[in-house]
Amino acid sequence: MVLLSFDIEEFDMPFEYGKDISFEDQIAISRAGTITILDILDKFEVKATFFCTVTFAENIPDLIKRITETGHELASHGYYHSDFKPEHLLQSKLKLEELSGKKITGYRMARMMPVDEKEIEKAGYTYNTSINPTYLPGRYNNFNVSRTYFIKNNVLQIPASVSPLIRFPLFWLSFHNLPLGIYKTLASWTYKKDKYLNIYFHPWEFTDLEDFDRFGFPAYVRKNTGTKMAKRTENLISWMKAKNYPFGTFQEFIRTISSN
Repeated sequence: MVLLSFDIEEFDMPFEYGKDISFEDQIAISRAGTITILDILDKFEVKATFFCTVTFAENIPDLIKRITETGHELASHGYYHSDFKPEHLLQSKLKLEELSGKKITGYRMARMMPVDEKEIEKAGYTYNTSINPTYLPGRYNNFNVSRTYFIKNNVLQIPASVSPLIRFPLFWLSFHNLPLGIYKTLASWTYKKDKYLNIYFHPWEFTDLEDFDRFGFPAYVRKNTGTKMAKRTENLISWMKAKNYPFGTFQEFIRTISSN
């Protein structure tokens, strides 16, 4: 199964690069990207999981409704994208359930930062997908963590997909920067080995981010954004469907592995 997911959040990433961006623009850019994503998923009739912050969810009630009514899964990405306290785990779960009318069972920490699994269990989540089991300088060093799903503190941990052996990450940055053929080769290798893929993207990637004065992003972040990202995403999904890879939400995946 392909676990396609999107971290939908207020677009605060320019702050990391010393740029100011208004809250209105943060919401507008992520909103536009979320609509593009939903249109692509509708076109190919595939289901995905949306990890959403409460801050963003409160500003897009129509899209939260569209996500849940079209069969996608809504999960928690925290209360705010750039502020975290342990109590936000339960608070975000309860608020997202209130806003969506759906049970929230999954969590992904903003920026894939470490999070205490005991606190995840205490807040009532079934699964956590906040681990990228690779080495990324200045961000994480998780070579000692299992590449594939495992249980810790009674919570199912579902790490982001990395290739076998060399643990090359298949996350959003590699999707932007690798030639698509190489990315597909790595994805195919990983899928054959693990029988599933867990890959994630963001709505703001579907905005043209080339304006350095406005966003301050280096070339490896700006590359293949906007309409190029939409086309690459369509290409990837089309290729996966041609290979008969089934798509599903995290909740569907958990039901599948639980029954085996």
